[in-house]
Order: sequence, then C-alpha cells, then structure tokens
Amino acid sequence: MSQDNPRVLIVVLVYNGADFLGDCFSSLNNINYPKENYDILAVDNLSTDNSVEYLKNNWATVKLIVNKINLGFAGGNNVGFRYGIENNYDYVYLLNQDTTVDPDFIKEAVLTATADEKIAAVQSKLLLHDHPELLNSSGNEINYLGFAFAGGYKLPDTITLDQEITYPSGACTLFKVKALSDVGLFNPDFFMYHEDTDLGWRFWISGYRIILAAKSKVFHKYEFSRSIRKYYFMERNRYLVFFQNYRPLTMLLILPAFAAMNLAMFFYSFWAGWWREELKVVAYLCRPSSWQKIIQTRNLVQAKRRLGDQIVTQKFIGKIEFQDLSNPLLKYLVNPVMDYYWTLIKPIIK
Repeated sequence: MSQDNPRVLIVVLVYNGADFLGDCFSSLNNINYPKENYDILAVDNLSTDNSVEYLKNNWATVKLIVNKINLGFAGGNNVGFRYGIENNYDYVYLLNQDTTVDPDFIKEAVLTATADEKIAAVQSKLLLHDHPELLNSSGNEINYLGFAFAGGYKLPDTITLDQEITYPSGACTLFKVKALSDVGLFNPDFFMYHEDTDLGWRFWISGYRIILAAKSKVFHKYEFSRSIRKYYFMERNRYLVFFQNYRPLTMLLILPAFAAMNLAMFFYSFWAGWWREELKVVAYLCRPSSWQKIIQTRNLVQAKRRLGDQIVTQKFIGKIEFQDLSNPLLKYLVNPVMDYYWTLIKPIIK
C-alpha cells in the first residue's frame, strides 16, 4: 500500500435516491485525490424509482451493482465492502446518497487513517447540508444500555483537531480493508440501524481505534425519520448489540437498569403508538432460533476480543443526548437515573 495515496473505493448505497444522486455524484466529480487511486461504486438496493436508469444514463464511469433483493443498509453496504476486499483496495469509504462532499474529504480522511496502524475507521465531520455551520455528527455515541445516537448534533462546528470517537456514522466513514477482513463486516441480520454501532463496538473490542477527521467534511441532507418501522429495527438491534458484545459479568451489572428501561419502553410504546413494533421485538426474542443466532454471533465476536470491557466501556455514556428524541420525561427523570446508575457501576466493571 502506498502511504501517500492508498487505493480507495467510494461506495454509495442507492435506494430510491433519484432526487439526491445528481448533487451527490456531481460533488464527487471534484475530488482532490489522484484519479488512478480511487473508484466510485454505486450499489442499488432494488430501487423502484428510476435511480438505476439515472446512473446508467448520466454516470457511465461509475461502477454499478444492482442487488436482486433489498438487503437493507447493512447487507447493501456489505456488497460494497466485499467488492473492495476482493479487488484489493486499501480502504472502503461508505457515503450516503443524500450527501455532498468537500473536495478534500478523501484526502483528509486518508491522512488521518494512515497515521496509526491501529486505526480501523475514520469518520468525516458530518455537517447539516442546509446549515453547514452546524454538526450532524462529530462521531456517534453509545449509551451503556445499547442506545446509540449522533454526537454533537446541531451544535456549532468548532472542531479543528482529530479526535477519538466511540463509533463512526455509516453515512461518511473510511474503513481500513485489513481491519474489516480481521473483525468482519456489518452484521446483515441488523438490516438497518445500529449496524455501524455494532461494527464500531467490535473494532474497539478487537483493539482498533476509531477517529474523527476534523478536516474531512461531508454535508448531509438529514431528516430525522419517525417511521414506525424504524422503531422495530432500532429496538431489536439494541438488544443484539447488548447481548452479543458485552461480557457476561458486565451484562449482569447493567441488567437492573437494562430491565427497568426495557419495561418502561414497553409500556411507553402503547402511549407513543409503536406498541405493535415493540411486541414484534418481544416475539423475536421469544424464538429459540433467535437466541441460537445471537449466541452463534456472540461467539464469533468474543473470539476476536483483545480488550476488556473495563477499557471499552470508558467510551460509553450514561445519558441519551439526541435533540430530536428529547422530551421532559427523558430529560428530568430517565437521564438522571440512568446516568447515576452508570456512575455507580462503571468503576467496578472488570
């Protein structure tokens, strides 16, 4: 691998994205990186609009893979990961279709990534497209109960130096192919949501580092989705990362808060209107086949472990601090209780 200009594959997962693709790929035309050292791959997830036709007619130089079924965010991006691994790229950069990029975004991400062999992933600074002075994500956060959210959301962008982060956003991250080959790709069972949480967690468990590149900038046309379907995947996948990535004694310490929160979420779902999705999560967890898969995946994850939970959990937080999910109950009751419990047990995790 050339330390000056490693080979990078930029993967754009496409799903009914015709309204976004023009801006996204036009911005990719202006990349300040040697043309012979990068390629762009669009992976279509069985779009039902004219996304594929648009790409074929307007971006003939872009490599294109059309999936026969919708593999979700996890499985669709895994197609790109595998293409990068099989074709000997040094890095794979995942980019959302609803973004535009600064010309130096790859160059700056690569400079950060090559500074340390232990860096597995480098997230670009994700800014709000319509308010580029505000952050969409400065690196994402993990709450110790498995909740995950964008760090720094809607805060002014004052970040000028690279910094370690808990996990990288799948919307704009450079992944080292060697680390992916070691730790594995997104868990396809997640389909969508928390797959980047899980992979970031597994990177830390395996002894790698994750960094935010302060000078690498991507602009996101972000809208917070409140679709009912989202809640099923977010809740189910929160259980999966919890049971697959923690050590047993850590889970035991967290279990009282975990059980109390899950019970509260169950009852809250009836008031919030997504109780059907919550019941689907319960049904999933009641199936023996689900636990067979969880245990199988857990064994694979733990076999790669090089760091204990005492070190990894130092990066986790006690509160949920995502503005679009904020409400008085969360702010004045749930967060203080969760944070206090985390303060009590964090020092005794071994």
